[in-house]
Amino acid sequence: MDISRAEQRILHLLAQGGRIEITRDENHRIEKLQLITREGWIFSALDLITFRKLKQKKAIRSQAGKPYRITERGLVLVRAEQDNR
Repeated sequence: MDISRAEQRILHLLAQGGRIEITRDENHRIEKLQLITREGWIFSALDLITFRKLKQKKAIRSQAGKPYRITERGLVLVRAEQDNR
């Protein structure tokens, strides 16, 4: 399955130890998404559409209310890159 360049970039950051944190409004709708790298930087190119695509492809998952992380399926989808750990 092919994934877009934006999805690829996000999966690389998650594979290196990043996480996606979500802020919800009072109606439990997603208000704000933040992709935080393992170094603590915020990656601003994550939007709701890309987040939903990754979730639909089961490349990311949240367990017990914790931030979203990459899944085994996501690791298969991400292409190898030299700086990936």
